[in-house]
Amino acid sequence: MNFFSALGSFDFLMHALLGGLLASIACGIVGAFVVVRRIGYMAGGIAHTVLGGMGIAYYLGHPPMGGALISALIAAFIISAVSRHAAEQEDTIISALWAVGMATGVLFIAKTPGYNVDLMSYLFGNVLMISQQDLLFIAILDVAIIAITLLFYRQLVLVCFDPEFATIRGIPVAAVHTLLLCMVALTVVILIQIVGLILVIAMLTLPAASARLFSTSLALMMLIATLLGGMLTSIGLGLSFTWDLPAGASTAVLSGIAYLVALGAKKMWQARAKSRSQRKGFGAGLSS
Repeated sequence: MNFFSALGSFDFLMHALLGGLLASIACGIVGAFVVVRRIGYMAGGIAHTVLGGMGIAYYLGHPPMGGALISALIAAFIISAVSRHAAEQEDTIISALWAVGMATGVLFIAKTPGYNVDLMSYLFGNVLMISQQDLLFIAILDVAIIAITLLFYRQLVLVCFDPEFATIRGIPVAAVHTLLLCMVALTVVILIQIVGLILVIAMLTLPAASARLFSTSLALMMLIATLLGGMLTSIGLGLSFTWDLPAGASTAVLSGIAYLVALGAKKMWQARAKSRSQRKGFGAGLSS
């Protein structure tokens, strides 16, 4: 109750809540593609490369989120090219981008003259520092992700589930895969301020993985993942406010717990369904 009453008193808390809800839209949509396509490691490579662009932007005196967006898109194109032309070295090259990107960011931030940067806020998130301008930026990226999904939904679904069949149907698989990685890049930039670079993968994959357990279609999976992500970020923010905990870490832990609970519930439901089926089969055998 203290959290809900504080929402009306503190603008920064309302901005944080709205930021988390807006971020859940991108997470629900793109996270579903990431989980189905099994490109979590690629998403992690993009996320950790972003720090390099942010560090360079700081050093040059430009807004860090602009540097994050540019570096994320560049990383998406590089990783897409690597997956097409050097698949046997994909893990190594992505790991190199991962490490070099973060190291570059740390070096440029350290050498920024007369400017003390709170590096931890970008590594682990600082949702309470979201401004109205940040909310507008996140909303624009959300609109871009929704528009791309609506325009290329059929192509994205085919490439995620069956790229060989997509090739036979004449769909440019390489281009669609690159487009998907660019959507991942946009989502990573959104999540930087919510949970930070280190915990991006948790929010990008865990709500979608939980939703997949109870979904019969990709569209339903996106909807459930979006609603679940919004609920988790809201509860995480409430816990962080009440118990003075880091909001990003709280949200990530809740996401992990939610996935384990969903997985356990799915297993129990399957076991009960199997037991009922066996009892019906046994009863039918007796009656015959």
